Amino acid sequence: MAGLRKHPIDIIGTKVAEVDAAGDFVFDAVVVAPLLGLAPEVFMEDLRRGIVFQMFERGTGGDLGKSRVTFRHRARQAVLTMDHHGRVLDVA
Repeated sequence: MAGLRKHPIDIIGTKVAEVDAAGDFVFDAVVVAPLLGLAPEVFMEDLRRGIVFQMFERGTGGDLGKSRVTFRHRARQAVLTMDHHGRVLDVA
């Protein structure tokens, strides 16, 4: 499935998440899954099974209004820095 991996630079500026009523991000698996080398349906199944993990950090001080979300699947990870609208500012 290595062919599914997108080049991370391709999603900079892209809105990859909606913000729900509680102010939380709801991500689009079609965009995030390829960053981990997964098809969206495999990403969602592995998320339910606890094989895909995510960690959310909200910016403070000079980073106020930004968030960082780390997705991990086995030995792979994608770290997205996003604005408060769900658009990607940086990928690592």
